[in-house]
Formats: sequence, structure tokens, C-alpha cells
Amino acid sequence: MSKASWLVRITVMVMMMMMITVKSEDSINYEEALGKSILFFEGQRSGKLPPSQRMKWRNDSALSDGSDIRIDMVGGYYDAGDNVKFNFPMAFTTTMLAWSVVEFGDLMGTELKNALDAIRWGTDYFLKATKFPNIVVAQVGNPIADHDCWERPEDMDTPRTSYFVTPQKPGSELAGEIAAALAASSMAFRTTDASYSNILLDRAIQVFDFANKYRGSYNTSVGEGACPFYCDFNGYMDELIWGASWLYKATNTANYWDFVKSNIQTLDAGLFDFGWDGKQAGINVLVSQWAMGDSGSADLFIPNADKLMCSFLPNSATKSVSYSKGGLLFKPGGSNLQHATALSFLLIVYARYMNAVNKTIPCGQEVVDPIRLINIAKSQADYILGKNPLGMSYMVGYGSKFPEKIHHRGSVIASLDAHPAHIGCRDGDEYFKSDEPNPNVLTGALVGGPAYDDSFQDSRYNCTQSEPTTYINAPFVGVLAYLNKPTVT
Repeated sequence: MSKASWLVRITVMVMMMMMITVKSEDSINYEEALGKSILFFEGQRSGKLPPSQRMKWRNDSALSDGSDIRIDMVGGYYDAGDNVKFNFPMAFTTTMLAWSVVEFGDLMGTELKNALDAIRWGTDYFLKATKFPNIVVAQVGNPIADHDCWERPEDMDTPRTSYFVTPQKPGSELAGEIAAALAASSMAFRTTDASYSNILLDRAIQVFDFANKYRGSYNTSVGEGACPFYCDFNGYMDELIWGASWLYKATNTANYWDFVKSNIQTLDAGLFDFGWDGKQAGINVLVSQWAMGDSGSADLFIPNADKLMCSFLPNSATKSVSYSKGGLLFKPGGSNLQHATALSFLLIVYARYMNAVNKTIPCGQEVVDPIRLINIAKSQADYILGKNPLGMSYMVGYGSKFPEKIHHRGSVIASLDAHPAHIGCRDGDEYFKSDEPNPNVLTGALVGGPAYDDSFQDSRYNCTQSEPTTYINAPFVGVLAYLNKPTVT
């Protein structure tokens, strides 16, 4: 072979490798994933479905919810693969959808309307849950009875018990999170529906006052309705501070900011959790936007937010997470992708706040800039969408390989169109035990995700890995909106 031929061959091989690399990069379509991540929420809807419903295999369900307490509680979301409406994680889901729009709505394009529709499905429900003074509905559906059945929501005949909190039986974490959801959502709707925005804000103020005046945990007040399913493990003060933070952001009223500053030190500064239960990390990131310009209060929040960012570095002495060999972030507990999506959201939001004031963070021997934080979040999103050792997307319906046997009643059991006859409590077991893929594709659903060794069991029996939840998807909406326009701004 001549030298010229050899050079041509090498050049062609290099170009082919570059093409393969580009193809691999292009295989992550954030715009498509964004649309599907929002569409997922239509599959979780409870109540009377609108003509605009796009997830066509779903039908009306739970149309008598709240009748036992004579409060119309039709609507809202089923939190995961069951048919219970747990209002505590539903409120966090709504807060995160709203924060996604507040931060990244201008990057969502045509999906902004769908995102607002997803928020409104939650806020309309929470307006019902807080309609009457001194009562907040905490949950609808007996979880023990529900979990003993495997039936689609359109058929369920288990007790639709309504649980609620009152001044005598308070639930500050529940009401505090609902206040946050309503306040954040008021900001999301401010430019598109000012009247609705004002209604949400007025109610947020009312609900926060209730949460703060009548302090106590819904663990005790709701009892077996909440525990062991969604117990509050770290107290209710983080939700009160979280709610006050959102009310300050929405109103600029000094009393709320004073509440946040005077109470933030009651929380454990070393906890870097963020999710439906723990709000510490989210509080520090949220308020940092204005605390960075407030020299009198910056020390209460910015050092903790900086430490959180440093804790994501693989070689950090203060690392609070671990990473699989394939690069996925892990924290203790099940449904691990809830950590990967929520913390990725905080990484991107804080990077934007840093970029606005030309801030960097000293992390031991490293100096971290906004781009570094964005790249960590991007690596998590890319892993979730298929750049992982299995080449598998953990978003249902996205990519060529994704979970097909997810732990989700509505997805597993034949739809009403396919099987109009009633399917009773245990009649759905045959669908659960089937080796076939689920007949109804819950497009956009993020499942619990792989194990620490990057393995994944696509099995309905492994609910930790295969069950989707609304609070895994909600923060990912913001992550995907940003990554679709990846310049740090």
C-alpha cells in the first residue's frame, strides 16, 4: 500500500469515527424528550378527562372523590403506579413543574402550553383541597386497600377515603408544600392568566398561614394514610421555610423573607437532600438568587448552596453522592432517578444564578464554574436518555430501547377500548404476571432506574426499578427545557 493510499484510508477511518461520535451525540433529542416528559402527566390524571386529552388509552376515573367528606376532590394526579392521590408528593410535583416554567418557560417553545396545562391540573385540584378555611385535604384513597388490588383506575372499587388535616390535627409539611405549589404556580401563570395567578397567590397566603399557625406533622394526623407510604422523615420546618421562600419570591413581601432568615438555622445545614420530603437543598438554591445580592443574609444560604455544588464532584472531600461506573448519580433509597433528576435541576438553576453574577466556587483544590455544573447535570440527563452501559433509555417511549414492563396499573391492564368489561380487584393479576410488554405505553414516564451496578430489571415485580412517579418526571421537565437550549444564561 502506498503512503498516499495509507493516508487516505486513515483519513476516511477518522472521518467515520467522527461521524459515529456525532451520531451518538445527536441521538439525544432533548426537544422530543421534553415533550414526552410533559405528556406523561396526562397518563397520571385522575378525574374527568378533557377533550384535549392526548393519552387516549386513559379514561375518566374517581369521579366521586371527596364525597365522603362532602368536598369535591375530583381531579389531581395519581402519584405513581397505584391509584391513590397522595397530596404531599403531588404538591411537590406541582411546585417543580411550576419552578420549571418560572426558570425555563421561555425555552419550552410550543411545549409551554402543555407544561402550564400540567400545572393547572394540579393547582385546580389544590384549590379544591384548600377551599374551606381550617381544613386541608391530605389524600384521597385508602392506600392499604388500593395496594391489595391490581386494577385500572377506571374500574377501581376500593375505598376512596378522604384524609384531611385541621387545627386540632395539623399537617404543616403538607400545607406548607401546597402553599409553595400555589405560590410557584402563581408565578408560572402571571403572564398568561393574571386572574388565575392572583387566585393561586391569595390561596397560597391563606394556606401558609394555616400551616404556620397550627403546627404539627401530618404523620400523626393522617396516620396510616400517610405512613409508611409518604411519611415525613425530617420534620415540617423545611416545608414552612420552603413555602415562605416561594411566597417571598412571588410577593416580595419582607415578612416572608424575615421568616426564612430567622428559621433557616433550625435545619441541618449538612443535609443535601431535595425531593418530596427534604427541601433543604432546594431552599438554599432558590433563595440564592436574591441572597447573592444581599450581603446581610448571603452567609445564611450561599455557603450551603456552594457546599451542595461541591458535593457533586466525584473527587470532592465533601461528596454527598456516589456514581455508578456508568456515571449515574446515586443516593440511598429506592427509585434512584428521583435524586438524579431533582439534583440535576438544582445544578442547572444554581449555575444560571452564578453566571448572572460571574460567580465561581472554590471546591478544595478546584475552582468550579457554571459550565462544570451544567456538564454534571447534562451527564445525568444523557445517561437517563440512553448514554449508559445498557444503551437503554429510562424514559418510556423514548429511544429504541426502553422499559416495557413497568409497574403501573393503567399501563399493564387492557384499556377500556380493548376490554370494556369491568376488571375487578384481583382480575388484573393475569396482566401483571404476563411476560408480554404492557399493552398501554405510558409515554414519557421515567422509571425508578437502574441499580448501582448499572443493571436494570425490566420487570413489574421490581417496583423500585420499574415504577414511574410524578416527582421523578417533574424536575426533569426543567432540565430538558434548559438542555434543549444549552447556553448558560
